[in-house]
Amino acid sequence: MNVLDLIGRKRTLFDADLARHEAELSQRVRQGRFLAIGGAGSIGQAVCREIFRRQPRCLHVVDISENNLVELVRDLRSSLGYIDGDFATFALDVDSPEFNALMAASGGYDHVLNLSALKHVRSEKDPYTLMRMVQVNVFNTVRSLDWARRFGADKYFCVSTDKAAAPVNMMGASKRIMELFLMRDSREQVISTARFANVAFSDGSLLHGFNQRLIKQQPIAAPQDVRRYFVTGQESGQLCLLSCLLGDNRDIFFPKLSQHLHLITFAQIAERYLRARGYEPHPCQSEDEARARVGELSARGRWPCWFFDSDTTGEKDFEEFFTEGERLDLERFESVGIVNSELAVDAQLLDGFQSGIERLRQAGSWHKRDVLALFDTLLPEFAHKETGKYLDGRM
Repeated sequence: MNVLDLIGRKRTLFDADLARHEAELSQRVRQGRFLAIGGAGSIGQAVCREIFRRQPRCLHVVDISENNLVELVRDLRSSLGYIDGDFATFALDVDSPEFNALMAASGGYDHVLNLSALKHVRSEKDPYTLMRMVQVNVFNTVRSLDWARRFGADKYFCVSTDKAAAPVNMMGASKRIMELFLMRDSREQVISTARFANVAFSDGSLLHGFNQRLIKQQPIAAPQDVRRYFVTGQESGQLCLLSCLLGDNRDIFFPKLSQHLHLITFAQIAERYLRARGYEPHPCQSEDEARARVGELSARGRWPCWFFDSDTTGEKDFEEFFTEGERLDLERFESVGIVNSELAVDAQLLDGFQSGIERLRQAGSWHKRDVLALFDTLLPEFAHKETGKYLDGRM
């Protein structure tokens, strides 16, 4: 099953830029010590693969998922083999004494890549998961950036999201706030980041769910009115590597729009996916019908689908990589655009946001509206799209 065919493309995005800069990329990797935080997630593994294949002097990977770290090692060993450099994985939480001890013992890294995130819009459905999203996306970034600065890292890279551009959900807004903290601290530490589209078949994504539904003999459900840009897992790793090693201070990389990158609906991908797996999609009139007819339809080479109009909190009809007021550089790379971020960040507002979040946590009880009010202090233009319905209420 060709992922590019499913997302409507004939070629990968960044081949020309990688070829043009490969000598410089490979030299920097061979000479560098790398720390990949959240390196066992879907994007993290893709980035680690790009680093590992270029023979780094050191690659240390930190992630809270012990199982995903095991799979990362098995995957690298089974595909790329071994390197002469120091490669090690650590099942740690970045907000822990154990991580602090690792950083103190490491002697520092040339490049610190923060690839961890709570990435789902559904994470804002309750105030407790929402608060953890703020901690992971914003303040774990602040903590790991502080370590990078203290140990003299050449570059701190942190992954962002297209949802940070004109956000309508709190996940995207948390990443936009993260970008503001990064811009403030860029006075003392060189940083870069990347906004990119949905990563096709990444863990927990709707496309990854298509695989699970077939394995479990369950119907496929997808919105028919939501359009998204998609990149492959490999492309996500390549974009992060380009930004980390070639980005200037405060650069935000994103895939440049071209004839090779198209908006496509989830329903269209679902239909292509099923046909690639040998089934003809069969639209149903309800979830109940779709659930009831799996056995009957699959026996005839068809698969039940429930396609619907989206009405859940925080969903845009389409995504964008930048907003009208952001300054762009579209000339430096063939397939990568760059947002040149400004330093106009109100440090007092950022400190007030951080202390406000801490007060809520110390109180031991808070409501979603309390967190949203703090978001609004930093992002007055935040157009939060609240419908009272969440993806966990969908099939």
